Amino acid sequence: MAALLLAACLSVAPTIASVAEDGPPGIVAPKILPPFDEAAATCAAPPGLRKVLAFAQDNEREFMQGVGRGLAAAARDRGLAYEVSLAANDPRKMIEQVQAMLTAKTGAVVAAPVDPPSLSRSLQQLIWAGAFVGTVVPPPAITLLNAPQYLTGKALGDAAATYIRTHLKGKAKVVLLTHDSLQFLAPRFVAMRDSLRDMSGVTIVADISPAMVNKAGGLAMMRTILLAQPNVDVVLGADTVVLGALAALREAGKARDDQFLGGIDGEPEAVEEIKKHGPYKASISLASPVFGYALGQNGADWLDGKSVPQAMDILPKALTAENIAQYEADLADPAAVYRDPARRASYLKMYGNICFDTRDNYLNFPWSSERK
Repeated sequence: MAALLLAACLSVAPTIASVAEDGPPGIVAPKILPPFDEAAATCAAPPGLRKVLAFAQDNEREFMQGVGRGLAAAARDRGLAYEVSLAANDPRKMIEQVQAMLTAKTGAVVAAPVDPPSLSRSLQQLIWAGAFVGTVVPPPAITLLNAPQYLTGKALGDAAATYIRTHLKGKAKVVLLTHDSLQFLAPRFVAMRDSLRDMSGVTIVADISPAMVNKAGGLAMMRTILLAQPNVDVVLGADTVVLGALAALREAGKARDDQFLGGIDGEPEAVEEIKKHGPYKASISLASPVFGYALGQNGADWLDGKSVPQAMDILPKALTAENIAQYEADLADPAAVYRDPARRASYLKMYGNICFDTRDNYLNFPWSSERK
């Protein structure tokens, strides 16, 4: 079914794109960006666009709901209307929704693409029309949000390795629930493997990508793994799939408090599991309300003619039972985090400068701060 949806999506994209003339391709060759200059000169404000911040949302997982909360708060604080278009993992539907934003002259759009290649042309058309485009990971974008993916995976892998040494006597059967098919996320799983590579007592009994990157996908995959490996000590992956794996372990009566289940994204449900001091031990937070708020602020600044970052890192934080209280306070008030330079710098790092007058320099390559 996914293949059919993608084929349909790719077939419709050229038809939609053909109605608009080509614009500049943006920066297509990978480059290293300098730090963001907050004192950069302002330029012209884009003319003829509606003061609207729109979220092209891929699905309703909690991580993306957090992005939406941050965006809504930024829109409210800056006097912008806020709109959400939910694609429900349908790439063709997302293209249609973004095209509707283009037709409506929407001033600022933040997208979490379902299928980045098929959506890229529609996002370019928004940029050519003068709109702000922020994306969660893939290009093209005026401001591209990414995480240092290897560092993110290493934070989780190292936490698991430390736990295995100190609580499991250096021995563990490990399941890696990966997304290696997504090139932007693959480095995090390379890092997890690297963290465990030299541990002689560790056996990776499954290293596999669930069919769907959600709780149901993790549940189904873990059920299958448990048929061959009924006793598992460590499960690593994105929070949403690891939460599904935890449900499968409980269903099979195989969940233990001495297990180490750890994920990435800081999903609220994962945070609640950590508080229980059960199998779920850690989550590497990417603080989606905080970066959502920052992207919304960038969109508002763009519409005011200000210079905004070309890229932003969302810095990984290892959440444990000991530090969750402060983290939850930050997520409850992302505006306060954004206004405090020191607190903001603990979550975000900004790179490059771009404004309406220099919009031809939008990023159109898979930027990462880890690129050498």
